[in-house]
Amino acid sequence: MAHFSQSILSVVARPRTLALFAVLAATAVPSTADARIGGYDGVWNVTFATTRGNCSSGYSVPFTVTGSRVSSAGGGRVSGTVNRGGAVAVQVSVGASHAAGGGRLGGAAGAGSWRGIISGDQCSGTWQASRT
Repeated sequence: MAHFSQSILSVVARPRTLALFAVLAATAVPSTADARIGGYDGVWNVTFATTRGNCSSGYSVPFTVTGSRVSSAGGGRVSGTVNRGGAVAVQVSVGASHAAGGGRLGGAAGAGSWRGIISGDQCSGTWQASRT
């Protein structure tokens, strides 16, 4: 026990040794930038709300994120991008209806706004997303 206390004391007494341990500990933990690479991958359920125009609200559409690409996970044509910071830009079209939106993803949720022509009516609103 005395040897253990003495060895701890010798490490604590050396500031350079402590600094080295701190640097090694910091490099062993992945950085937030590394964690964000592919950090948005998966299927996202996106629910749209209309705030302007005569368009229905509450539609949910699944999107797939793979790397920096956003695509359809079923129904309609979807194309878009998401960057490492979570900023997303998406275009959606179903038949003659089309819309574009932008916002931000983070962790398992996201939000933003959209604008488009749905069944001939100009509309805009917000969207909420959750990763499934």
